[in-house]
Amino acid sequence: MGVSSRPHPRRPSNLLPSLVALSLFSLSVLLLYKVDDYASRTKTVAGHNLDPTPWHLFPPKTFDEETRYARASKIIQCSYLTCPYAATESIQRRDQSRSRSARACPEFFAWIRRDLQPWVRTGISSAHLMEAKRFAAFRVVIFEGKLYVDFYYACVQSRAMFTIWGLLQLLRRYPGMVPDVDLMFDCMDKPSINRTQHASMPLPLFRYCTTPEHFDIPFPDWSFWGWPETNLKPWEEEFRDIKKGSQALSWSKKFPRAYWKGNPDVDSPVRTELLKCNHSRRWKAQVMRQDWAEEARAGYEQSKLSNQCNHRYKIYAEGYAWSVSLKYIISCGSLALIISPKYEDFFSRGLFPLRNYWPISSTNLCPSIKYAVNWGNANPSEAEAIGKRGQDFMEDLSMDRVYDYMYHLIMEYSKLLRFKPIPSPSAREVCAESLLCFANPKQRQFLERSTAFASEGAPCTFEAAHGIAVTNWVKQKEKAIQDVRKKEMLSTEAQSD
Repeated sequence: MGVSSRPHPRRPSNLLPSLVALSLFSLSVLLLYKVDDYASRTKTVAGHNLDPTPWHLFPPKTFDEETRYARASKIIQCSYLTCPYAATESIQRRDQSRSRSARACPEFFAWIRRDLQPWVRTGISSAHLMEAKRFAAFRVVIFEGKLYVDFYYACVQSRAMFTIWGLLQLLRRYPGMVPDVDLMFDCMDKPSINRTQHASMPLPLFRYCTTPEHFDIPFPDWSFWGWPETNLKPWEEEFRDIKKGSQALSWSKKFPRAYWKGNPDVDSPVRTELLKCNHSRRWKAQVMRQDWAEEARAGYEQSKLSNQCNHRYKIYAEGYAWSVSLKYIISCGSLALIISPKYEDFFSRGLFPLRNYWPISSTNLCPSIKYAVNWGNANPSEAEAIGKRGQDFMEDLSMDRVYDYMYHLIMEYSKLLRFKPIPSPSAREVCAESLLCFANPKQRQFLERSTAFASEGAPCTFEAAHGIAVTNWVKQKEKAIQDVRKKEMLSTEAQSD
């Protein structure tokens, strides 16, 4: 009888678990690669994957996410997954006839039609927009009540984020009323569309300031919703604190000198020259250098604007271009000494010399400041009244009026478009939730504090603004400034005799 053969028991194979593990690992690597690759091509409101603007270089932005995957995941979450699932508000077009009666817009709103005059005859075509793109940091399309953005370059600090937030708040302020629109926006300081160079084809480009020599269209700057990098609160909060601080001392007890505090190291010839006027006895001025890095380390205790209204006279000097400081200086209620500005923002064109401020010569700077201070100290009631009218002007420039200006500017601009605004395939929808998703804790705090709510009434009434009205305003303003220059000259001649 032969020996029976019995099969050996089969040992469990490790091949299947290994294949599963390898597959999962490969899938994870592929997913990581795809997520990172997808995010690497996504441009965001925070500045991810964007180079600095070539016309105003500054260090590239850095981000603190722990890993590339964490950053990529956040970009995808904020850019693609937030707005579609965000809680949507019921948006209905308001029946303006039932709203409470709106008051007339301030006179300076007449500049809206002056700014848009270059395109009244030709309209604005898609070709205009494509040419303006060469000078833009981002493109905004408002379509059916939603906001879409194409990002081209990174704006310095959080300018893009807060500017776009302002547009989102406009949509909340006047739901269903903001027209479809397509516009190019640059967030840097200096205007770029020169009227001589672009005379044959004016390019519509929105930015924070302009000059009479440029076609750039001025728009409310980002700091109206806050400037976290300098600890400046949203406009209405900041104005309220400044006005309260201005009342700490009566006019007679305020220092009878001119005061300026700021950063002179911004390629500003007028600020460099202003440093030479820092002599209380000779030029009646106190000029102080602001070190923002040191202020940040000290918690901004020495830079609170509400504590800087204890002088009868406050100086405004332009920086690299226009400066956001203008609105805070005039808000003090001191007599604002404005050094011949080259640049204009949307509201400054409503200020009138000797009514809201005192004009200072940029070519005879120190003596001009001295003359203004001496005049004010010899005429305290008149000087105080001018300062008060300046403060009243800024108080009237509430966020209600800021949104009204934005609304009417966009409305008039939209009437000039000769094409239907539609978001491009590369544009991303931006909503309040997606923008807050990208914001760091301090940015988020400022943004949330500047949230707008639907208006109970219609925007202010925008009367037909004729060019002749603006032209006469400019002539009267120039004459008032020349009158001051003549008085300065007579005073100088009298002292030299």
